Amino acid sequence: MADFDYDLFVIGGGSGGVRAARVAAGEAGAKVALAEEDRYGGTCVIRGCVPKKLMVFASEYAEVVEDAANYGWRLQEGPFDWPSFRARLNTELDRLEGVYRSLLKNSGVDSFDARATIKDAHTVALSTGETFTAKHILVATGGRPVRPEVPNAELGLVSDDIFHMGELPKRILIVGGGYIACEFACILHGLGVEVTQYYRGAQVLRGFDEEARGLISDAMNERGIDLHLGTDIVAMRCATEEDLAGHDANGIPMGAAVQEADYVEEDNSNPDGPIWVKSTNGKTRIFDKVFFATGRAPNTPGMGLEEVGVTLGRKGEIEVDDYSQTAVPSIYAIGDVTDRVNLTPVAIREGMAFVETVFKGNPTPVDHDLIPSAIFTQPEFGTVGLSEEQAREQEPIEVYSTSFRPMQTAFAGRPDRVLMKLVVSQESRKVLGCHIVAPNAGEMIQLAGIAVKMGATKEDFDRTVAVHPTMSEEIVTMRKPTRSA
Repeated sequence: MADFDYDLFVIGGGSGGVRAARVAAGEAGAKVALAEEDRYGGTCVIRGCVPKKLMVFASEYAEVVEDAANYGWRLQEGPFDWPSFRARLNTELDRLEGVYRSLLKNSGVDSFDARATIKDAHTVALSTGETFTAKHILVATGGRPVRPEVPNAELGLVSDDIFHMGELPKRILIVGGGYIACEFACILHGLGVEVTQYYRGAQVLRGFDEEARGLISDAMNERGIDLHLGTDIVAMRCATEEDLAGHDANGIPMGAAVQEADYVEEDNSNPDGPIWVKSTNGKTRIFDKVFFATGRAPNTPGMGLEEVGVTLGRKGEIEVDDYSQTAVPSIYAIGDVTDRVNLTPVAIREGMAFVETVFKGNPTPVDHDLIPSAIFTQPEFGTVGLSEEQAREQEPIEVYSTSFRPMQTAFAGRPDRVLMKLVVSQESRKVLGCHIVAPNAGEMIQLAGIAVKMGATKEDFDRTVAVHPTMSEEIVTMRKPTRSA
């Protein structure tokens, strides 16, 4: 057997890569190295799930103050202090990155703060000039946000930029209708920003349950988010003095002539200034910031993957088998770089399955079936299993669904509604999907996901005694189907 510098070399210090590295070293006794060119913790910890969720928490306090008055409390309301929050957020992210570094060190993993590329099936080259050989190479480089192909798109922000803004804009345009776009629309609106959202599709959150996404769309509009469906951006540039003079204080044009004034000599020397935008409906607006939430791409360019025989898909994703192995037997890949299910817990599970397969002699395929997930809009959306539309195409179903005003916000005088929904197989009676739109839906769906994963039937749900008074009790008290298909 050839001698290698390492048993495993991991490229990427995100949640999946770090978990695989430290378990392979700490539990399987492998000699492991890991290289990360940016910050340890990856997208989730540094520029994704964690900072986003902290921003979600921050954005919800304005309503808490308002609701408290209706419950008899007299709290003082004030403007949101973004610099103070951002400083505390950065301190927390620094702490978490330190935790990740310590986990690797304490597991005996050699860490390299450098970009890594693959020279051959067993050789990794670092930007420091060093090269190392490894029996196995694991690529866990994640993904990155992408901008659309619109002239001057570089003037717009992407999700990585949101956490580094020096100050919150007064007005922002969010382009996109996926979960990142909708989450940040709700977050920024809750922090006091005037939010406009363009989405080219007929409804936001494509691919999710139609009834749930409709309720969320209605709630966003009701809260004051200016949502435009069937609308996209066709042109953008730095606003000129003429643009500013022709638009009012809200960035809305004051005359028809301004609508056609997009053919001007562009001067994008002030990228931090107001941005002039033209949409597919021909209208123009001026915003302080434009935020693109229009998709992500796998981090594979320039790594040398195809040169050594690794197969890449249409979007640049690494193609792998059920055991995360690429076309090159010694090279594996996990997480968003494979574009399978782009969720942090999934990347971690894939990393664990990789270690079981390669280092523990226990071939473990990755299970991507019935994965619960949450979208942190306001209200939140928790989902597991098939949507009503997906299930209907598969087999005859029954749908149990109820929408109502929850006690807490109804008492405070808010019109908020929630949704509890089960999609049930007529033949097997198994619950094929569970969809919850409500405050803390993410917490609820984690527990519901256990039952759905175990194959619980509608009758199993019915036999469960309700916890009263709660929103979630509706999940076990719906006796008659709303509709069948």
